[in-house]
Amino acid sequence: MDISITKISSKGQVVIPAEMRKNLHEGDKLLIIQNEDQIIMKKASKLDKELKEDMEFAKKTEEAWKSFDRGEFKSMDSDKFLKEIEKW
Repeated sequence: MDISITKISSKGQVVIPAEMRKNLHEGDKLLIIQNEDQIIMKKASKLDKELKEDMEFAKKTEEAWKSFDRGEFKSMDSDKFLKEIEKW
């Protein structure tokens, strides 16, 4: 996984660092997904099963954080936790 830092301009523009643009070309469309503290960026040309899975994961993650913030969490052993995750 590559990690980099960038800034937002006064016009809301974001520069994707050169090392992150290897597979991006002028005119490519990007899908932007935002929840409270996360922004996910993905090439729009990849709109397929992966997008549906990403959207479902983002939704479940957001629901889990809201539940946690409300104090609605429970403890469980690792085996039970892994079985719960497999249901996703």
